[in-house]
Amino acid sequence: MNALNIDLLTLQEDSFEATYILRDEYFNSLDNAEIKGGDVCSEVTLTRVSPTEFSLSLKIAGAVIVPCDRCLDDMAQPVKGEAEYAVRLGQATDVDGEVITVDEKDGSLPLAWPIYETIALAIPIKHIHAPGKCNDAMTKKLDELSATRSGDEEAGDAVDPRWAGLDKLKN
Repeated sequence: MNALNIDLLTLQEDSFEATYILRDEYFNSLDNAEIKGGDVCSEVTLTRVSPTEFSLSLKIAGAVIVPCDRCLDDMAQPVKGEAEYAVRLGQATDVDGEVITVDEKDGSLPLAWPIYETIALAIPIKHIHAPGKCNDAMTKKLDELSATRSGDEEAGDAVDPRWAGLDKLKN
């Protein structure tokens, strides 16, 4: 994780660019239940705006391992995203939205969490295997349970008397 830190105090150039390949070790070190692993390329560009302010640009592309919403088996989910941050030297290290304040005594900009947030925001809300790729046993069980549920509704066609009055108005 130390490789994902940039020392702002020793930065010689007005611009810094790096590419990081993030694999399972990175995701496992963050102890996140949602993302179980992956292979993501992260391009980092840091540009000096003033002696104490910087502009940070993150671009990510790759795939992460997340559980399928339907069968709960692991699946590779492609991700692609970008994020922009303002970085400044200050009294203590803090992240407030899109502004990262780095302790001016330490000067070390940690990138692990901003990169993770960029990846997490690039994951679609719904992640499901392609048709026919879900776990067969789980799919069969889901079909049984959904058939039982819909069968129960059909068997109980009796309408609640409170709604029957509304049906009369509707007709």
